[in-house]
Amino acid sequence: MVCSPVKSFTTCLLFQAGLAIGHAGGTELTDSPSADSIQPGFAVQRRMIGGNHSQPLVPADGDVGRLIALVEAITARQVLLIGDWMLDRYIYGDTDRISPEAPVPVLRVVSREVRAGGSGSVAANLAALGLRVRCCGLIGRDERGSQLIELLQEMGVRTDLMIRDPARPTTTKTRMIGLAQARHRQQLLRVDWEEAAPLAESVRNRLIEMAVEAVPSAEVVCLQDYGKGVVGEELARQVIDAARRHGEPVLVDPAPIESYDKYRRATMLTPNRAEFSRATGRTYDSLAALGRAAREMVEALELQALLVTLDREGGLVVARGGQPLHVPTRPRAVYDNTGAGDAVLAMVVAAFAAGAELPDAVRLANIAGGLEVEKFGCVPITREEVLAELRLEDHSRTGKLRPVGQLVAELDRRRDRGQTVVFTNGCFDILHPGHARFLRQCKKHGDVLVVGLNSDASVQAQGKGDDRPINGQRDRAEMLSALADVDYVVLFDEPSPEKLIRQVRPEVLIKGQDWEDWVCGREFVESIGGRVVLLPLEAGYSTTALLERIRSGVPTT
Repeated sequence: MVCSPVKSFTTCLLFQAGLAIGHAGGTELTDSPSADSIQPGFAVQRRMIGGNHSQPLVPADGDVGRLIALVEAITARQVLLIGDWMLDRYIYGDTDRISPEAPVPVLRVVSREVRAGGSGSVAANLAALGLRVRCCGLIGRDERGSQLIELLQEMGVRTDLMIRDPARPTTTKTRMIGLAQARHRQQLLRVDWEEAAPLAESVRNRLIEMAVEAVPSAEVVCLQDYGKGVVGEELARQVIDAARRHGEPVLVDPAPIESYDKYRRATMLTPNRAEFSRATGRTYDSLAALGRAAREMVEALELQALLVTLDREGGLVVARGGQPLHVPTRPRAVYDNTGAGDAVLAMVVAAFAAGAELPDAVRLANIAGGLEVEKFGCVPITREEVLAELRLEDHSRTGKLRPVGQLVAELDRRRDRGQTVVFTNGCFDILHPGHARFLRQCKKHGDVLVVGLNSDASVQAQGKGDDRPINGQRDRAEMLSALADVDYVVLFDEPSPEKLIRQVRPEVLIKGQDWEDWVCGREFVESIGGRVVLLPLEAGYSTTALLERIRSGVPTT
C-alpha cells in the first residue's frame, strides 16, 4: 500500500481479517457466535496525519512496542477545536456532621480550584499530549469568561476565535466535594449556570464564518458538542463540508441528542453507549446487536468510522464497509468518570497526528479513557502517563530488566493502583534453590518484587576474587527474570545499593538474617514509612561454598 501526502485524504485503512487488537485482542462481531469464517479485509479512506504505513494496520495482540513508538512520535500538529466552552469550579471541604436545619451534610470549605471544562477539558488533554490547539466557540463577556480565557492561554491554547457575547453567560459548573469515609472524595452537589437557547442569528453567522475560515490552517478538526447551542446544524454542516474540501479529518464527540444527522459525512463519531442508544432510539442486549446498529449508522451518515465507548467493556469500532470490532480494556477501579470522553477524543486526535491507523488509535484512546476514570474530575492525561501505562503492558514482552529511570516511572504507576513495592538485592552469581526460595518469600510481602542486581563492576569492587562474577550481569539478569516471583531486575554499579534504594523507595526492604547487624537502606526506608524484613536463609545453600566444592572437585550433588 502506498500512502498519499498529508493533504491528500487518500490513505487506506486496511483491516486484515483474523488479527487481534486491544489489551486482550480484538473480536470481530458476527451475527452468529459460532461462525467459522471471517469477512475479508476492507478498505476505508482517510487522510494520513504524518507517517507512511505499508504494514498491516490491525496490530497483533501484545504488539505494544509500536504503540509506544506512536505515542513517542506525537508532534505539535495544529488542531481546530470547536465546541461548548465551560468553567469548572471545585469546592473541597470536610463533611463530618449533618446540618441541624435540614437532613443534609455540612461542607466546611478547605480549598477551591478552577479548571477549563467542556471543550476546555479536551483542549487541556490535547495540549498535555503535545498538540497545538486553536479553540473556537462562545463565552460570556463576564468574569468567568475572562478566567476561562486565562486558563486556556496558560496551557498554550490559542483563543483568538473565541467570541465574547455580553448577552450570554459563560457556562459554569460548580461542584461541592466532600471527604467521604475520612478518605475518598465524594461529589455532594453540582450547581450549573448556563444558557442553552439557540444563538442569536448575528452571533451564529459570525461563529460559522470564523470556524470555516480557520479550517484550512488546521490539520485536524474536532467538534465537541455538549448541546449548549454552539455546534448547531448549520455550523456542523459547513465545517464538515469545508474540512472535506481541504482533506481534513473531522472527529466529533456528539451531543446526547435523538439524531446525529447534523454530523453527516464527518470522519468519525465517538459517542458513549448511552448517547448511541439515545441517537438510535434503541437499547442493545449484546455487542453483536450494537455492532450491527453502528454499522448501519456509518453507512447512513456516510461516516468513515464510528467508535462507541463502552465503559469497562472498552470500545466498539466499525469502519465503513467493514465488520465491527470490539476492543477490550483492562479492568480498573473507577474513581470518577467525569472527562473520560474528553480524554478518548483527545487521544484519538493525537494518535492520528502521530500517524496511527484506526485500530491503534482506538486502543490508545481506551488507555487514555481508563487513566482518566482513575482521577477525580477532568484532569488532563499526559503523554508520559500513556507511555508509562504502555510500558506496564509491555512488561512481559520486553523482559524484566529495566534502567532505573524507567523502573521508577513504572513503579509510580503501580503505586497509583495501590500496589506495594518490595526490594531486595544481591549478586546472584550462581543461582541456586536457596535463592529461588528466598525470592519466593520476598514476594509474599507485597505486590511487586524488585531485585537490585550488582553489576559486574559492583561485584568486582566487593573483592570477591578476580574470577568473580562467574556469570556476567546479563546472564544473571536473565536467570532472575525467568523466576515468576521476580517482577523487575535493575542493575547498579555502586558497591552498596543505598543510592538505588533511595530511587526505588520501596515500602518493604528485605535482606537475609545474616545481615541483621547492618541493613543497607534501613534508615531511609523507615524514614519514609516503610519497613525492613529479615528472612531466614535456606540451610545448605551458598554460592561461595558451591564454588569451593567445584574448585576442589567435590561433587555438588
